[in-house]
Order: sequence, then C-alpha cells, then structure tokens
Amino acid sequence: MKNSIIYLFVFISSLSFAQQTDYVDFLNLNARIVLVPDSSKVTGKVNYDLKMLKNSDSIFIDAINMKFENVLLNGKVINFNNDSKKIWIKHVLSKDSTYRLSFKYVAYPKKAFYYLNRENERNIWTQGQGKYTSNWLPSFDDVNEKVEFDLSFISESKYELISNGRLLKRDCFQNYCEWIYNMKKPMSSYLVALAIGKYDKKTETSKSGIPLEYYYYPEDSLKFEPTYRYSKQMFDFLEEEIGFPFPWQNYKQVPVHDFLYSGMENTSLTIFSDAFVVDSIGFNDKNYVNVNAHELAHQWFGDLVTAKSGKHHWLQEGFATYYALLAERDIFGDDYFYFKLLENVLDLSRQDLTGNGTSLLDEKASSLTFYQRGAFVLHALKDKVGDAVFKKAVKNYLTKYQFGNVETKDFIAEVQKVYGKSLTSFVNYWIVNKDFPYEQAFEILKKQSVFVNEYAIVDCEAQSSKCAEQLKYYISDEAKAKIISQVPDLVTADTFKNGLKVRQAIAQHVTKIPLALKSEYEKLLDDKSYVTIESALYNLWTSFPADRAKYLSKTRDVVGFSDKNVRLLWIVLNLNTPFYEADNKYELFNELKQYTGEKYNAELRMSAFNYLYLMKSCDEDCISELEKAKSHHNWRMVKFAKDLIKKIEENKN
Repeated sequence: MKNSIIYLFVFISSLSFAQQTDYVDFLNLNARIVLVPDSSKVTGKVNYDLKMLKNSDSIFIDAINMKFENVLLNGKVINFNNDSKKIWIKHVLSKDSTYRLSFKYVAYPKKAFYYLNRENERNIWTQGQGKYTSNWLPSFDDVNEKVEFDLSFISESKYELISNGRLLKRDCFQNYCEWIYNMKKPMSSYLVALAIGKYDKKTETSKSGIPLEYYYYPEDSLKFEPTYRYSKQMFDFLEEEIGFPFPWQNYKQVPVHDFLYSGMENTSLTIFSDAFVVDSIGFNDKNYVNVNAHELAHQWFGDLVTAKSGKHHWLQEGFATYYALLAERDIFGDDYFYFKLLENVLDLSRQDLTGNGTSLLDEKASSLTFYQRGAFVLHALKDKVGDAVFKKAVKNYLTKYQFGNVETKDFIAEVQKVYGKSLTSFVNYWIVNKDFPYEQAFEILKKQSVFVNEYAIVDCEAQSSKCAEQLKYYISDEAKAKIISQVPDLVTADTFKNGLKVRQAIAQHVTKIPLALKSEYEKLLDDKSYVTIESALYNLWTSFPADRAKYLSKTRDVVGFSDKNVRLLWIVLNLNTPFYEADNKYELFNELKQYTGEKYNAELRMSAFNYLYLMKSCDEDCISELEKAKSHHNWRMVKFAKDLIKKIEENKN
C-alpha cells in the first residue's frame, strides 16, 4: 500500500463537480461478517460487483476508521489508500467494464452499531440513517448509490439474528451460527440493518402472499397481541391504497433495547423501540400502531423511492406520515383521522408564530415541517386534484422511479400528467413558501369534517356560559377534554361518566380535587390507562393526606409502561408517607436507586434520576451512574446527565 496525498487531492477536487454515482454503479455487495461482541469488533470479507459508467482512475467506498487487507480487483492485488473515512481504489477503470472488488476489513464502530445488553443478555442493533452504516460496513453515505446487499453474519448461536431480506439458511457449529440473508433488489446503504437478541417469533401472511414476521422477547408473550395489533390489517390496507405491490421479499419487525428513535424503516426490517411493547392497558395510552404504519409506509416512500438529498426529505417523511394516518383512519375512523390532521395544523401554526417555520424544501427544516407539513401538503393536494388522480399519480410515481432517487419536481410532474393542469401555484403556496398556510388548511378540514367544526366551536378560555352545557351533552370526547383542559372547575360527578379520554383529561387537569368529587375521582385508579392512574394517584395523595395509605395499597402492584411510570411514583410517594409502614423503606429506596443503572432503558433511568434529585437523595452511587450516563449512546441521555450534574453542583454552592 502506498500513500498518495497529491493524487487524492486532485481526485477529490474533481469530485466537487460530479458525484461518484455519475462514474460508477456499484451493483452488488456480498459480504461475510463476523461479530465479536466482547471486543465490540466487526470483521468481514467483502466482494463488490461494479460497472463503470465513465472512464475513471479512482473510486471510493465510505469506511470510517477501518483497517483493510487483501484488497483485490478482479482477483489481482491493487493499490489503495485508506484515509480513515474512505478506502480509495487507484486503477484505470474503463467505461462499460465490470469489476469485482474484494477485501477484508476490521472495524470497531463507535456509532451506528450498538453492542448492548438487556436483562443480562445481549441486545445488538444498528442504526444507519443519520449515523452512517459505513461505521461498521464499507458502504456508501450517499443515498443515491443503491446496491443489492447479500449479507451473511457469524454470531453466537444462543441469539436470533435478523437482517434485511430473506434468510436462506442458518448453519451452526459449536457455539456459533452463520445466518445467510439474500436481497433481490438494490437499496441505499443507510437501510442496511441487523438486530440480535433473545427473541421468539410469530408469522402471518398478507393477502398478497408476503410473509410477515413479528419478533418479541420471550417473556413478553402476553404483550404480543396489543403490541402488534392491526399489523396485518394495515399491511393489506397500505398495499391496496398505495396501488403498488410491496416491493421486498418479506417484512419483519423487531423491538430493541434503548433504541435511538421510535422506529426505523430498514428495508424489509423495521427496528423499533421496545418502549412500544405494551400490554392491553398500555395500548390505550401509548401504542405502536402509528409508528408501525409509518415505518411500513416507508418501505415504499424512502426505501423503494429515495429522496436525492435532504432538500426533498419530505418525500419520505411526509408520505410516511400521511399514509400512516390513512391506515389509522381505516382502523379508528374519520373523526380520528381529521383530529390528527387538525392537531398537525395547530402545531404548524404555533411553529410559525414562534418564527421557526421554514419552507418544506429547506434541508434544515424541523421534523414537524418534514413530517406534519409534508403530510398535510399531500392531503391538500389530494383535495385539489381528487382521490382518483392522486392515487393514480402516486402509483405512476412509484412505478417510474422504483429503486431509484427523486426530487420534488419528479412527484409533482407525475401528478400534473394525470391532473392535466399546472400545479406551479400550488407548489409555491404549499411547498416553497416559508409560512405554512394554516388558515387555508383549517378551511379544508372544516369543509371535510363536521367533527373538526364542532371541535373548533368549543372554546372556553373566555369562560363562556355555554361551556358547562357543552360538557354535559353530545359533543366529542376530544372536545370535552379540551373544555376540561381550559376550565377544570366545570367538572362535575356526571363528567366522570364519559369515556377514557375524558377521564384522562380529568386526572391531568383537575389537580386540586373537591371533596364532592372525591369518590368519583378515586375510581380513576381502576381505569385502563397508566397515564390516568399515574396522575390520579398523585393528585389523590396530595389532596387527601389521611387516605394516602389507602391509595398506596390500591396501586401497589401497578407498574405502568416500560419506564415504570406508576411504579416509580408509587415508590416515591411511599417513601414520603412515614405512617405507611407496609413496606421496608430502605429496600424501596434501593429499588429506586437501582433503576438508575446501565442495564435499564434510558427513559426509566432518567425518571429515577429525576425523582432522586427532587428528593435531594442523589448520593455518590447516583452521581456515579450519572457520570456513566454521560457516555451513553443516546444523546438525550447524555444531555440529561450533564444538565443534572450541573444542577446538583450548583445546589451545593
């Protein structure tokens, strides 16, 4: 291997005028990858098949902090350079010729590949988008380079390993197995993924014959149904609604520990946060349905057809957000659908009022803009051109650009072809303009939905005399919850006779409980909602000190979500109820402290840290765990730990 700094400088300069995808098409990657968890190591043997589109004397593959050996081109030793960000191949490469590039590599990824533990067992997963797959697999940070990835992995046999595509076979030897996966179509590198852990699996088959695989932790068998509820229905609905067959061999979903986001739409393999693994009560408050539908929609919008750059990111997130809402509409009805769109409009209007709104084509736009504004643009477009035109245009768009990359003009052109009229003014008004036209958006919703009109009419911030009457009669639960949030004093014993959403609003907004409402309020502790129980328990405990023991006894066995929201509150209230002696206070305090440990998920740890801080009980052990949290893989955990340590230090001075 020889270093050639001058040569590289010249070549890099030339690339400023043209992307590498203009010169070469990487067709296929066949890799055999060995995972070494105890040393956080990844090694592999890689074969890339490529075709030259133009003559060139260099090509590169993104590879962050890797070491290489046995670098061959068509079986012959080749000169290369490794600058810790890319491996550069230096050779005369001829237009229309095909080549096989082979090499071995070693990586110790610092991000994008996470060797974690869950309940003393390994839970390993990847996250390519925003983190770059090139941290653990020599690949391409440029989303415009699409490759067919055929990967095999050697890892410990006691765990399941799930990756993109179809599992061709699994060969086991001693304590290890090799999983061999096959993809038939190309995709961007950020969509390469794997997940490893203790999992069981259930399968279904879609109407169109696509295998659907649902993974879950063995101890969560009772949570399987509420977690994956409506999955097949949504798959079948979206395939029909989009009008383009599901483009991959199968579809797999797997929860992982301490994931960075809600979910990630890796091709044929959605990885999602195990915070969405819920029981039947948790389903009512915080379910996986929307995330499930959103990541599924990405299999078409993002995976099949990928935006060329961040400027057109809404073509992925806006589409996935909108089609997820359409799938939820099929389940929960029109009122749910229009209420979610209304919430989006209100959020976007508030964003503009704070001066944070941007054009939909601003690559630095907020998630709210890319997701919610993008979704509403599609809704407004459908309203303008009609359902039939919109659906046909989307199908044409996916057909024309399948396995390729797109810009906004490509989608709009397909709609214009079917619509037969120019959409330039629509694009300028809804997409290009910095300000979101929320008044026009609101008018569209009012035209389409009686529910939205009713909700809009209800406004009790001015203490209207109508509000008490409205709360009694047949307006929607959402409208009643709005009244309660604005004027909680209007709640009467009869208000408790409403459904879960209204009762939840009571628990959250009626914090000082009148004696006349006490008996009805106590019944909230029996509701099928962990959000309601948590709020009601705290409000009852503070409002009626003499009955604290009764409330603690009643909620003793309630845990709540994966962040143990009810259990943590219960422990803290117990510790602050001296006369309640049913439990060993020392053991309870240690239980609270233990939840700050690294084995637990970030949300649980942050809640435990917060309670200890509020109790002025963050001792040396607590501080030690906070220090460890400063090197956590999740930036939210890192920021939380640094901020809390700063607060603790300030309080000492």
